[in-house]
Amino acid sequence: MLYWLYQFWLDASESGASWAETFSFLNLFSYITVRAGLAATISFGLSLLLGPRVIRKLISLKVGQPIRTAEEVHKLAELHGQKAGTPTMGGILILGTVLIAVLLCANPLNPFVAVTCCVMLALGLLGFVDDYKKIVEKTSDGVSGKTKLFWQAFVGLMAMVFLCNHPETKEYLFFSPELETGEYEGVAVTSLSFPLLSFVIPLGILAIPFFIALIMGTSNAVNLTDGLDGLAIGCTITTAGAYGLIAYISGTEPAAEYLHIFHNRSLAELSIVMLALVGAGFGFLWYNCHPAKVFMGDTGSLAIGGALGMTAICTKQEILLVIIGGIFVMEAVSVILQVGSFKLRKKRIFAMAPIHHHFELRGWHENQVIIRFWIISALMALGGLALLKVL
Repeated sequence: MLYWLYQFWLDASESGASWAETFSFLNLFSYITVRAGLAATISFGLSLLLGPRVIRKLISLKVGQPIRTAEEVHKLAELHGQKAGTPTMGGILILGTVLIAVLLCANPLNPFVAVTCCVMLALGLLGFVDDYKKIVEKTSDGVSGKTKLFWQAFVGLMAMVFLCNHPETKEYLFFSPELETGEYEGVAVTSLSFPLLSFVIPLGILAIPFFIALIMGTSNAVNLTDGLDGLAIGCTITTAGAYGLIAYISGTEPAAEYLHIFHNRSLAELSIVMLALVGAGFGFLWYNCHPAKVFMGDTGSLAIGGALGMTAICTKQEILLVIIGGIFVMEAVSVILQVGSFKLRKKRIFAMAPIHHHFELRGWHENQVIIRFWIISALMALGGLALLKVL
């Protein structure tokens, strides 16, 4: 809305309308930084305002979080027993406030904004169905793993088809260090770059399964991280904040040329989505910090993971996600190693996976695990940003 309000004022100003000079302050909305800051503020404010009402509604609907039994998780059931009945599906608060802030502050017709929000919404709906099934059946199973992976892959495929065919997203500019100042080469959205390195790998048709796997992996990694109060949303804040900055830089030609990274002028608008997610994350953390009054559930975790993975693809900084989203990667890898080790050697590497439960069972208090993981996440986000410059 603010973007179109600025466009309306600009048209009036250029046509010489008398009222345009009076409302010259509307020119502020031409700046993406202003609208991104407003998006974060709006999503945060709405989360604080609507949070108690959403929590009360979820409690009235009896959508409590199913807790796995002692037979399933042994000692962990004692540590988390008090969480039984805490309302879940709080991800609708994150989704709702982000989408409202984006509609108010961003240009929703921007292709990068549109595809990221659509992926976020689609995976949020998948997570909603999963949460609903868990609640109705009173188990921790939900939607079957194969069904969940199929729909995640389908959403990823649709997103990639869109990016590969839309005229504004299918090609980027790449300012290689080997080129003269001001020179660039056009590269396809299916290309892949590496931190600190100046060469680009054209993946061609192989980019589609790679990017689908990235969206699926990120979505599920955030889901695995969502096992302690505030852990996943805290790491989301640092990761989304870092990618918000990357999106803004990648959409600004002088900055992209200086850093020798991919550039697309439409990318800067995507920073508004990431800042809206940061604001919504802080607002949700207000109620999700220990002891949590609400859990995001798969409704939130799958949606957030999809949005982060999609932003990494749009900014062409997919490899950096391994560093910036390092906690999510660590959580997912710990599960893969644990399952692989048990199947191959009949031995477990960790006391329990994901790895945050390992530290709990080794004597760390839940708050210690959460805050230490937040610290690592913030440092990894800063480390990823430091690697953005191509040598």
